[in-house]
This record gives sequence, C-alpha cells and structure tokens, in this order.
Amino acid sequence: MVFADTFYWISSINPRNEWYPRIIDVTSRLGQTRIVTTDEVLVEFLTFYSNYGPQMRRRAVELVRGLLNDPGVQVIEQTHESFLSGLNLYENRLDKGYSLTDCISMNTMIRLGITEVLTHDKHFYCLA
Repeated sequence: MVFADTFYWISSINPRNEWYPRIIDVTSRLGQTRIVTTDEVLVEFLTFYSNYGPQMRRRAVELVRGLLNDPGVQVIEQTHESFLSGLNLYENRLDKGYSLTDCISMNTMIRLGITEVLTHDKHFYCLA
C-alpha cells in the first residue's frame, strides 16, 4: 500500500503542473500497488481547484468520482474520531508546519502501517 497525498492528486490532472510528468511516470510504475487516501485529502484537492474554472473543476470532480469507484484505491472515510485524532497531533506538534489534513493523513498511515507516500510534502519525511 502507498498513501496518496493532496500533492499527488493535484499534480496528476494538470499537464501544466511542473510535477505532472513525474507523477505520470510514477503512476505507471505502481502496478498492483493499492493506493490509500482520505476524504480529507480529497476535500483539500477539490478546494485547491475551486478557483481554476469550470474545466479544471470538472476534471477534479471526475477524478474524485473515479477514485471512489476504483477498486485499486481505498478512500478512508472522514469520521469525528479521525478529526479529533488529527487535532491531537496538530496540537502536539505546534512547532511543525503540519496542516490538519497532514495530521489526519499521518495518523491514517500509522494506523494502516503505510510507510510510502506519493507526495512532495517534506512533512511526511518525519512521521515520528
């Protein structure tokens, strides 16, 4: 399993994104690797594209709908417990630049035993 962060999804649908070629290359090499992400990551992804106009908003929605129906992708549902757990990590790491979504993602990875992340976010290099 590998965790897909917001960065990965953002870069995957925009050919103008500087990371797009690298994301396409990495994606082509994933094979049967199961991708895990969260509702919170998808909310952050959709929020990112909210002001990019109708075409990119449509592409973003199509990606999310596709992910929700893809048996190779596990989308972990948002719960009040995941929110509170993320909030606790956020509160305990005030010296870090973690977003709440990062904290929820890190907790999800720890819970599922995932150590590989599809991201460019330096925060995921220091989970401990």
